[in-house]
Amino acid sequence: MSKKYALAVVILVTLTLSIGIWALLNLSLSPVSSPPESENTSLHTNHTPYTNPNWRFPSGNETSIFLPDFCYYCPVVEQVMPSVVSIIAEVIKSGVFGQYTDSVAGSGILLDDRGYIATNNHVVENAQSIYVELLDGRVFPASIVGTDSLSDLAVIKIDATALPYARWGKSSSLSLGERVLAIGNALGEGIMVSDGIVSRLDVSVSVGGNILYGLIQTDAAINPGNSGGPLVNMAGEVIGITSVKIVASEVEGMGFAISSDEARPIIENLIRYGRVVYPWLGVSVRTVDRALAAARGISVDKGALIEQLVADSPAEKAGLRVGDVIIRFKGREIKDVADLVRAIRGSEIGEKVEIVFVRGDDTITTSARLVERPRS
Repeated sequence: MSKKYALAVVILVTLTLSIGIWALLNLSLSPVSSPPESENTSLHTNHTPYTNPNWRFPSGNETSIFLPDFCYYCPVVEQVMPSVVSIIAEVIKSGVFGQYTDSVAGSGILLDDRGYIATNNHVVENAQSIYVELLDGRVFPASIVGTDSLSDLAVIKIDATALPYARWGKSSSLSLGERVLAIGNALGEGIMVSDGIVSRLDVSVSVGGNILYGLIQTDAAINPGNSGGPLVNMAGEVIGITSVKIVASEVEGMGFAISSDEARPIIENLIRYGRVVYPWLGVSVRTVDRALAAARGISVDKGALIEQLVADSPAEKAGLRVGDVIIRFKGREIKDVADLVRAIRGSEIGEKVEIVFVRGDDTITTSARLVERPRS
């Protein structure tokens, strides 16, 4: 092919491409004319003979005047919730790479209008700083008034007045199957409400080597963050302070609250003295049952077996020994360790108490003068 012919082909191809591009540009930039709209053309592409562009909801359809009130819990929640607070405690912890600050979420109950708040000891234990958020969104720094690890109770205080506070009821009036509500800062997400029933009463649970007595068991949902919040009855009264739950893959609905009857005197002591003063006998005991009685050759199948005895304690001065089984205390039958602990805690420091115990086949009566529990 000659050079002149090749040049002509290139010029022809270039010209053709230029004309094509010019035409496309003009087509894209020029306005598209639409066909004339007929009188029957509608903007509604899916219209049918039954559509009505002017239709509106009939007036008065927005409310249900005769709707009955099925909100059984609403009055209780409305009454109690303003007295429930969210607690955030900043705690120093130790890890692989040294110390670090961790936040612990919990709940609390306003005890009066001056800012005293009941919560769990494990919520504020070893806290470097504590903050309390009220239901209305206000946040206050809080100070510890007193704590008690034996009962897992604590009292903190904020600098505020004219606060809504909870009413307290008697847990001794509870019945199995009674409806209750658990209110608290579940999972640190704010104050929430869950409902359930009283599943069991006067329960003892071991927590971290410590035994909590007189607990209320409920199937109301209790999650981390609920600790320290109230368990309330349908009269809107606090009948417990939520504390622990059993967590396991095969366990459902086993939460526990410290009963109001157990908590009330402890809270009063924490506010008045900053600590709880317990009477002390000076023994370490174990519950006697049929299996233990058969294994140890004990002549009774219930009571509190003394396994350890502190030197120079009221128990030693009263003549008690290791291996004795306490079966009565101040006229009260002692069937297990919980009975003995509660009987001692229900006594006064300096009080002289009568104790009936079994040694071998003999039943012996003695007396002991209780003293203040030594500080740990």
